[in-house]
Amino acid sequence: MPPVFRSVRYFLFSHYFSDGLRTTVAILLPALYFFRVQHQPDWGFMVGLGALCASITDSPGPLVHKRNGLLVCCGFIFVTAILTGYARLNPWTLGLEIGVLSFFFALFTVYGNRAAAIGSAGMLIMILTMDRPLPLSTVSVWQQAALILAGGLWYTAISLTFRQFRPYRQAQQALAECIHEIAHFLRIKADFYDGRTNLDDDYRRLVAQHVIVSERQDVVRELLFKSRRMVEETTSEGRALVLLFADVVDLYEQISAMYYDYQSLRERFGNTGLLREIARLVRRLVAELDTIGLSIQENGLSHTRLDFAADLAHFNAMIDAMEPSEQTGSPLILKRILVHIRQLTERINALLRLPVNDSQQTNNQSTVSFDYTRFVSHQPVELSQLRANLSLSSTTFRYALRMAIACSVGYLIATFWSSGHHSYWILLTITVILKPAYALTRQRNRQRLMGTLAGGLIGVVLLLTVTNTTTLFVFMVVFMLGTYSFLRRHYITMVFCLTPFVLILLHFMGVGLREVVQERVLDTVIGGLIALGASYGLFPRWESDQVANHLRDVLLADLIYLQKLADSLSGKPVSITDYKLARKELYVQSANLSAAFERMVEEPKSKQSHQQDLLEFAVLNHIFASNIATIATTILAREYHPPGHLSLRPLRKSVACLQDALALLNPQQQTPVSAPELNPAQSEPTAIPHSDEFASPDEQLLAEQLQFIQKLTTDMKRVVSKIQDN
Repeated sequence: MPPVFRSVRYFLFSHYFSDGLRTTVAILLPALYFFRVQHQPDWGFMVGLGALCASITDSPGPLVHKRNGLLVCCGFIFVTAILTGYARLNPWTLGLEIGVLSFFFALFTVYGNRAAAIGSAGMLIMILTMDRPLPLSTVSVWQQAALILAGGLWYTAISLTFRQFRPYRQAQQALAECIHEIAHFLRIKADFYDGRTNLDDDYRRLVAQHVIVSERQDVVRELLFKSRRMVEETTSEGRALVLLFADVVDLYEQISAMYYDYQSLRERFGNTGLLREIARLVRRLVAELDTIGLSIQENGLSHTRLDFAADLAHFNAMIDAMEPSEQTGSPLILKRILVHIRQLTERINALLRLPVNDSQQTNNQSTVSFDYTRFVSHQPVELSQLRANLSLSSTTFRYALRMAIACSVGYLIATFWSSGHHSYWILLTITVILKPAYALTRQRNRQRLMGTLAGGLIGVVLLLTVTNTTTLFVFMVVFMLGTYSFLRRHYITMVFCLTPFVLILLHFMGVGLREVVQERVLDTVIGGLIALGASYGLFPRWESDQVANHLRDVLLADLIYLQKLADSLSGKPVSITDYKLARKELYVQSANLSAAFERMVEEPKSKQSHQQDLLEFAVLNHIFASNIATIATTILAREYHPPGHLSLRPLRKSVACLQDALALLNPQQQTPVSAPELNPAQSEPTAIPHSDEFASPDEQLLAEQLQFIQKLTTDMKRVVSKIQDN
């Protein structure tokens, strides 16, 4: 199947599309009912607005979080609608409300993404009701708020009903999306063997993709491990999904562990054709892995096992037939790559052994061997968290101040220099574009402007060429569906769909085309400039100022992960749970550092510092994690016990290097990890013995890997020292 068709099918069966379809139906049905049956289009608009605000908070997650988030959102939009209904009676009270509520709702980011979405819904209600023409009466204010509440509850009922009848569907979709991104990670790995790509660019893409994979894994953990129903059942579909996800994470570790000196490989074997064959084999694995993800996305799983025997035998024959030369040297490294590809094939085939829907259930009574609840973070909602962030040392507090000032300025411009009848578009643009980080604000601003211009052009062409009302309505529904489907998936596409949707809707409401196009473009530009200026000039916190914090977290995770390896090699028992927790923490912290680096690249050049050093550290850290994973998976998979005479001095030196690097970042803080203990038999010098001093090639390879890890940690310490000195 061509990749483009596979991507389309992924999207059509994804939770993005199903969420968009649910939101479209929830908004459209009451609007049509009140317009066609009750002849009250304003009522339909308010109910639809309430449904829209509730849908913003309906992100994937455990059922209890989803339900609580939706109900809390309904309560906030109801209260906000009442406050705005009274505040709009006077421009000064409305301006005060905009400043206060913008600050208040922006603080919700303290409690995580779902709470931040509730804050966004509250600001959306405030902005879209501030210019509503209502009679000056208490009844009209409360009636409007009641209709908005009804819309929120209407959407809540639809969402919870859908979840009740298909409790595992979101988890399936999230798991499939995770597999899809892991397949893309492996596709980037294949490019390392392609001599036509630049290795620095490949590493940059690999680090960025690691961030995406980490985010997808966190979503699946939230859905699976915070649901008692999925973790505790022993024969259910949910239990199978939990076990399947555990295999997917192990597969990702196996892929990450595939590290080699790619520059050396290209120099030695670039002209032999063997590297192109490796890339072809890995890309075939990518296609098979993507197919498995798509099968799960489509509520099933193919039982056709991947047969790579012929391809692997052919590759092995190519290695054996290669004429040795001074340039190529020993082909042992190619044999190791062959082994890794065979192991990946076995891992991918292992994904096919578990059912993922009710029709495939068996009497499998398999149980989980470790406590999955330890793999998810818990976000408490306590007032003390809010109080702790009420200072300029808090990024959230700075963001809330920035939002309040920017919205107040936008309100003043909309009030005293309005370009039309939809001046709230300026405020709407500000709240959508302005983000806690300057890089995200700049990116959103660019995407908003490009999407508005392109979508506006499409909308104008449709309105000038299509005269049939029914056809225009169909186009509006299609763009409406696209808007809500891409809301969390691809922002620029969402804006592209939103603009013609709004233009057609306003056309049905009798608003002139030329005026509304000019007004929307101008308001978008004004709102974008205000948001960008506020993000740059009002209490900014640049990523370069937070580098030390990210490095400290990564180094601490590195230490703990390395200690698990040291314990295993020194004979101490290490549980699977503790090892996987250390692995997960390292992946998460590495993703945080990579995300911070990507944001810093988007910041002004004058605010960037240590860009190349951070990229070098991120690459070194990735290689470090890959090498530890290589050793750990070998030990766990083969139950391989290292020889007693194996020197652990490289590990001691590695731990010492990481501790020294941490001390450079924070001299006062003591690291909780000590150097591995050495037995008397393990106290010889760190030089690698000759191969004839080892009982097997595995021992020689392990010694070389430990030496390489020591070199990596030395280089990481050097980079940290360089960053601190400058």
